Amino acid sequence: MDFTSFAQRAEKFRASSPTVYDQQYLLGVRGFLVIQAFFWVFLSTFVPVTVANSKNTSGALFQVVLRKGFSVIFWNEHLLYGAIIFLSARSLAIPFIRDPTKSQVARSVFTRGLTFWFPLAISLAIVKVAFSQTGVTYIFDFKTSTGNTSIHVPYVMPNALAYFNSVFNLLWVTHDFAAQSGSTAFPSQTLWMMNVVYMQSYTVYMTMVIIPYTRKKWRVQAAFFFVITAWWCQSWAWFTISGLLFADMVMTMDFKACSQRGIPIYVFPSRLRKQDGSPYRIPVWVPATFCVLSGLLMQYLWIAWRPDLWNREFLYHSALYYTPDLNYDYANRHTPARNDIYLILVGFFLFLESYDGLQRFFDNKFLVYLGKRSMSFFLIQSTIIYLLGIKLFIRLQDVSKASFSGSVIVTLMTCLIVIIPLAELFHRLVVMPSKAFSHICFDFITS
Repeated sequence: MDFTSFAQRAEKFRASSPTVYDQQYLLGVRGFLVIQAFFWVFLSTFVPVTVANSKNTSGALFQVVLRKGFSVIFWNEHLLYGAIIFLSARSLAIPFIRDPTKSQVARSVFTRGLTFWFPLAISLAIVKVAFSQTGVTYIFDFKTSTGNTSIHVPYVMPNALAYFNSVFNLLWVTHDFAAQSGSTAFPSQTLWMMNVVYMQSYTVYMTMVIIPYTRKKWRVQAAFFFVITAWWCQSWAWFTISGLLFADMVMTMDFKACSQRGIPIYVFPSRLRKQDGSPYRIPVWVPATFCVLSGLLMQYLWIAWRPDLWNREFLYHSALYYTPDLNYDYANRHTPARNDIYLILVGFFLFLESYDGLQRFFDNKFLVYLGKRSMSFFLIQSTIIYLLGIKLFIRLQDVSKASFSGSVIVTLMTCLIVIIPLAELFHRLVVMPSKAFSHICFDFITS
């Protein structure tokens, strides 16, 4: 066998760049967020001292160390919020960019609502029936006995009409998302995130249609001004537009090849250029590292050193919808779109979209499996932790007289054993049929 033949055979086995043929690694990132979300909900409920920005700040030394050392990266509430919205925008426009037709736009817009509505309605129905039967007194008792002031007792919807209005508003409310009953009735009080993701979908839809018809340079420049404006108005759109811009650059501007060549530094004096007249280039890992480290440094400073400054940045934004003044009521009504989280995400996605090795790491089967079921885990895990986990923990502490650490470990294992199969069941019986039904409806009305 000559060398040419051997090289041709070896080429078949060489791992291809994930960006070229697929973007499955984005599902892997969603799967990583599933793991983070589970730990955040679980630890906020049973070991709140370990959670960043928790109201419970005093406890065992190892819990304080976990909060100040690991919670920022591995179970950070605000990082989860920002990453979910950023990643949604990064992924949502992929079908249109591949097939920029009016039919693709119409399909995306039409199916989005139905894909969301049925899982939300069914999960909230489970919550209503469960808490109507069990009540929430045991959650009050749990908070009192453990001293947990970080979690909230879910609102119990009194009747079917309240349930219907709660589900309806989840896809209708445009501001003060966290105050709606659909979110306050949900264990962990996080269902408002689905509302934000759904609303920001239309920011993506309205913006992505210009991609085939405008210059690439103009789109990047316009996105910069859009981000600054949305940041000032405290809208989630600055995360959304940034995610969409990454999708645009990766799929239409050959971002990976450009980033691997480096970022050109154009300076006017010729003596500050290379001898051949070409500009000097900065490796992409330099700005990526700067963004990530800057965001992490701010997070660590606010959590470990000056927690009193945690929400101070929200004061300096305009306060939409409820006052013409600055955002003085930020403690109650702010949108948690943070500068430090934004920097972390921009830096992370610069790394992710530039290097094949990182993409292959997130393209592993386990994370992709979790990513495909991310909605099911999101809607199921909080309910199980509140319905089963809290009751089990109380029994272990009060009846079995187990140690705190032992109770937490047993509760953790039990919740995982129950959540994993139930999330799979919810995925197959609710989420996937909802997606299929939405596309069947679209095909029907357009045939």
